[in-house]
Amino acid sequence: MRKLFLIGLKDLKLVFRDKAALIFMLLAPFLLTLGMGFVTGQFGGSGSGISNIPVGIVNQDGGQLGNALVELFQSKDLSDLVVATIIEDPAAARQQVDEDKFAAAVIIPTGFTESIIPSAGQIDASPAVQLVIYNNPTRPTSAGVVKTILEEFVNRLEVGRVGGTVIVTQLVTKGLISPAQVAAVAVQMGQQQVKSLDENSVIKLNSNVASESTVNFNPLAYIAPAMALMFLMYTVSNGGRTLLVERNQGTLPRLLVSPTGSAQVLGGKIFGIYLTGVVQMLILIVGSTLLFRLQWGDPLAVFVLVLAAVFGASGWGMLITSLAKRPGQISAIGSALMLTFGVLGGSFVNLEVMPTWVQFVSKITPNAWGLDGFSTLALGGGLGLIIKPILGLLVMGLVLFTISLALFNRRGMTMK
Repeated sequence: MRKLFLIGLKDLKLVFRDKAALIFMLLAPFLLTLGMGFVTGQFGGSGSGISNIPVGIVNQDGGQLGNALVELFQSKDLSDLVVATIIEDPAAARQQVDEDKFAAAVIIPTGFTESIIPSAGQIDASPAVQLVIYNNPTRPTSAGVVKTILEEFVNRLEVGRVGGTVIVTQLVTKGLISPAQVAAVAVQMGQQQVKSLDENSVIKLNSNVASESTVNFNPLAYIAPAMALMFLMYTVSNGGRTLLVERNQGTLPRLLVSPTGSAQVLGGKIFGIYLTGVVQMLILIVGSTLLFRLQWGDPLAVFVLVLAAVFGASGWGMLITSLAKRPGQISAIGSALMLTFGVLGGSFVNLEVMPTWVQFVSKITPNAWGLDGFSTLALGGGLGLIIKPILGLLVMGLVLFTISLALFNRRGMTMK
């Protein structure tokens, strides 16, 4: 393992001594991000960000919590972000989503309030009635904003509900209240929870999350990762090209003169490519944070997503390397793949406006998965909300690396 790490670290140092590589890896993404920032008006003060998201609300509950959720979507704090329309029929709301009139429809089922705040004399230990959100697949970013607001609302309710259950149980266990008083205490705690909603606990918290993470959403928070992910493909394909150059020049076989196995040599080279991609992404993230004052989101979630994105992209780089016979082929194919994945993955045009089949095909690219994750984090999401893109990138990388290693073994990559 130590030899593998040393080989990878040595290759990383060599890459960062190459001025031409640094231009494509770091300078080009920064310049394109800067240029697109001026085009979108972000540096001129005319960028409007995400706003006026059409949302359909069906309130079949009619209770205090159902009404509180409706008031949240119609609140003044969210007036620039969402445009909520009250719909009576769930089927009609879904139809308007299908017709692309709404980004999402939120359905509040009957009994939602009662499942959380029991009526006097009644205690219901069954799970709370679930809210329903019907997303528009052609507007994943806008629907994600609605989902984030709704999830925060539900999370706050669930915390209060579980906390109340624990408190009541402890009161009964310690003999502070009798079993006959449980219903009355539960109702009282439920009323206090509704009061906290009306004051500031949930509604204002959700409004703050939305206003900080989405109303002021910086378009560069989409452009910057889009450019970084596109040029990441250059980095991993260029790493594959250098691997083939060393193979043709006999450098790789000469490493076997030392007490180093072929698996360690190849693994070290691949690790060097992966490490280079990770460092490139981190430099671009830190640089854009300092230069453009971007908020990428939760640092831990961003770091995990970077590791997964580089893994998925490196898989494609290794597949190209395993299929190519000459370094020039890798350069040509890598450049073509970088631009193709940039278009398909949403680096130039938001996938929301692309046809459905393009959105489906985009899932073969690390760009689409990565942008999905970075956009979610920029909108205020956490690690739990980007599990799907992370898993998609890891599965992609695992499949591609497995195929590539099989092809490397057939070709005897470290043999003369």
